[in-house]
Amino acid sequence: MTTHDGLYDITFIGAGPVALYGMYYAGLRMTRFKAVDMLGEVGGGLMALYPEKYIYDVAGFPKIMAKELTRLLKEQALQYPHTLCLGEKVTELTRGEDGLIHMQTDKGNHVSKTVIICAGLGAYIPRRLDVPDVERLEGAGVHYFVRRVADFADKNVLIVGGGDSAFDYAMMLEPVAKSITHIHRNDFFSAHEDSVRKVKASRVRMKYPFWEVERIGGEDHVREVTIVQSQTGEEETLPIDDVVCNIGFLTNLGPIEQWGLELEHNAIRVDSRMRTNIDGIYAAGDIVTYDGKLKLISTGCGEVAIAVNNAKNYIDPKAKVSPGHSTDRHEIVQKKWDRLRHKKDD
Repeated sequence: MTTHDGLYDITFIGAGPVALYGMYYAGLRMTRFKAVDMLGEVGGGLMALYPEKYIYDVAGFPKIMAKELTRLLKEQALQYPHTLCLGEKVTELTRGEDGLIHMQTDKGNHVSKTVIICAGLGAYIPRRLDVPDVERLEGAGVHYFVRRVADFADKNVLIVGGGDSAFDYAMMLEPVAKSITHIHRNDFFSAHEDSVRKVKASRVRMKYPFWEVERIGGEDHVREVTIVQSQTGEEETLPIDDVVCNIGFLTNLGPIEQWGLELEHNAIRVDSRMRTNIDGIYAAGDIVTYDGKLKLISTGCGEVAIAVNNAKNYIDPKAKVSPGHSTDRHEIVQKKWDRLRHKKDD
């Protein structure tokens, strides 16, 4: 194991949208920061799961594609000196007797004055359809995510599920697919009401409640799907090229469970300053819980701003928690960073 390049002020575990916004604030507060993420690129779930999905609830954007939001967050975050350690999984995290946070990964060791955990939902595995032989057709017409809309052009698509992802994918694919059938086994939807309204008003054929997948046919690729109404026994066999299944995830915090953090319902308990029960360790985003918590990108960005500014005060008690107005600070901070760069070059 190697020890990475010295002591950092703030280390982010994760490099998704919340961590990227936190990195911007870390630079604004003149801290030395890095991010460690097990994925090979920044963006977290936005890039790994649905880069071409539109997001409608980010402030200032009536709608924005996930990969474009990632690009803008990355541009904002990486304007300051930074270190990215991608494709690297944190396995152990402890607060040493020296008051520093020590992290061990599958590639080396890191030391930081503070850590902000922005690990999303942890490790998440999509729930499989309970259909015989479904594993054989995964990647051959059975999908759990839509990474490229163009792959579904002129295809007959079946979407399964009643949550936000199912309805988002229906809206994404409706303009390009030959046909879309959307089934759901319950008599209610957990998706946003506006998404449900839009899909119902589109050319998507909706069949609910109590419709489920009975059988998927095809040798080397999906060719047809038999669906059944579980209450009446009515069956229908559809010519289908692609099945998009969105029936939830199995989440797992993985090594985080062993770090001595106070956990509640598969999340890290934090206070109003985003502090965990261990001094110097903060958390933000979908990984945290507190009274009134909402799992949204917008709330996660607010949480990580709180975490960074409190981490700055923890590192330097003379520093104010409030960062002041970015309008006033931006040019001042840029000049300070420029001076540090020139000093390092000299």
